[in-house]
Amino acid sequence: MAVYYPPVGFHFRVHFHLSGLQDQDTRFQEVTGLAAELGVEELAEGGENRFSHRLPLRGRYTNLILKRGLLVDSGLVRWCKDALENLIFDPVTVDVTLLDEKHNPLGDTYSYQRCWPVKWALSDFKAQESSIVVETLELAYSFYRRIAA
Repeated sequence: MAVYYPPVGFHFRVHFHLSGLQDQDTRFQEVTGLAAELGVEELAEGGENRFSHRLPLRGRYTNLILKRGLLVDSGLVRWCKDALENLIFDPVTVDVTLLDEKHNPLGDTYSYQRCWPVKWALSDFKAQESSIVVETLELAYSFYRRIAA
């Protein structure tokens, strides 16, 4: 009988469906915001005071947050700059996939549709610490879907 071990979360790939990116543009140290939830509406029925009906609404999604060491020349940052400074939006698909030890997809790919940047930030500069500068990209998106491996 085979023993199941849950996958590790430190080996993953991020792929932007955006032209002009180099390999280093898609290397991140952290991806957060991998969540979805359904809204709930409570409906009180007249004459029935013991409970209210809870009905599902549309899905809600948190922003996708990507962190990496600062790149000086990056096509991804130019894409963000166009949106944040020039209001030129070019929504793209972003795929996040867990990988196994041989760099093959371990399971489903999480495909985020119509992503666009809503925030770009740098970590603080501190003379008393010897840490790398981390840039954070925050992306809003319309919806996501799981694509079977």
